[in-house]
Amino acid sequence: MYIRNLTVVNYKNLIQADLQFSSKLNCFIGNNGVGKTNLLDCLYYLSFCKSCFNLPDSQNIRHSEDFFVIQGKYDGAGDSEDIYCGFKAGHKKIFRRNKKEYERLSDHIGLIPLVMISPADGVLIQGGSEERRRFMDSVISQYDRQYLDWLLKYNRALLQRNNLLKFFAINHQFDADSLDVWNEQLIFTGEKIYRKRVAFLDALLPVFQKYYDFICQGNEKVQLEYQSHLRGADFRDLLEGSISKDRVLQYTSMGIHKDDLELKIDNYPIRKLGSQGQSKTYLISLKFAQFDFISSVNKLKPILLLDDIFDKLDSSRVGQIVKLVSDSNFGQIFITDTNREHLDGIIREVGGADYRIFLVSAGQIS
Repeated sequence: MYIRNLTVVNYKNLIQADLQFSSKLNCFIGNNGVGKTNLLDCLYYLSFCKSCFNLPDSQNIRHSEDFFVIQGKYDGAGDSEDIYCGFKAGHKKIFRRNKKEYERLSDHIGLIPLVMISPADGVLIQGGSEERRRFMDSVISQYDRQYLDWLLKYNRALLQRNNLLKFFAINHQFDADSLDVWNEQLIFTGEKIYRKRVAFLDALLPVFQKYYDFICQGNEKVQLEYQSHLRGADFRDLLEGSISKDRVLQYTSMGIHKDDLELKIDNYPIRKLGSQGQSKTYLISLKFAQFDFISSVNKLKPILLLDDIFDKLDSSRVGQIVKLVSDSNFGQIFITDTNREHLDGIIREVGGADYRIFLVSAGQIS
């Protein structure tokens, strides 16, 4: 699957654009802050129904305007897809596939697989556990629609259970039977989510190590350690054993909504001891592993977005990444950079492959 045409109106600093893309390599060059990342965010939006920065839609509208439109035309495996998103301030977002509006946006997730690598990935190392859970969930949801459904049901049940705990505290009462209704839903969906996360990480780790080895050309061993209350424990016992604590806290203290990933190199937390180059290589390798994993499961190459990934990397690691993205294992690629030399190096590596270069300046693209 690749995007053939993108139309954008009033998205962030992008005034209007109608772009035709190469099915292989597309390069956006320009200074910082001119709109290169916003272009990639449009592509991300058409895959995930939201900005990669998790902004409210009202904040994605260009200043002084009251709406934005993003539309993409895709080709692949003999099929074509026309994806449209329109949002006007104060109104419901409209998201259509081939002119038919979705009843649930979650039904769209996975149709157009996509992996984005950007400086914002640093939040996986420096951010809270919710960022690392979001990473797991976003990957699994792209190839397993049932997982996304379980996740939505789990979160709804969690919200209801937390509301009930607050109600009990305010009204100085307690009804165990009412709580059990939500316990059952948390247990049913939570155990399935846990097993999916375990299977995903077991399969991802060796691929992750392979990419890290290739880029850094060293002997460091990377680890992803999955931390969960459910590891070696029964979820029902955990919920029943924490009732007293939960009543005091007025929220659910045990469950897969507290899961986390410990990111390590050679058994040391990368957050504390990793250098800038190690941290960036770690994240880039993790995202390449994500690409590989989705591609093998879906039998469909995701669109790959590379946003300013060469900054703060030495020439050796840049060269290895250039070799990677030039490989035929990848499908359509979008790259942003301020340095034309990086892009020229990639173009040389891909040889006779089709490519297009776009100049971005103050929200205008040529």
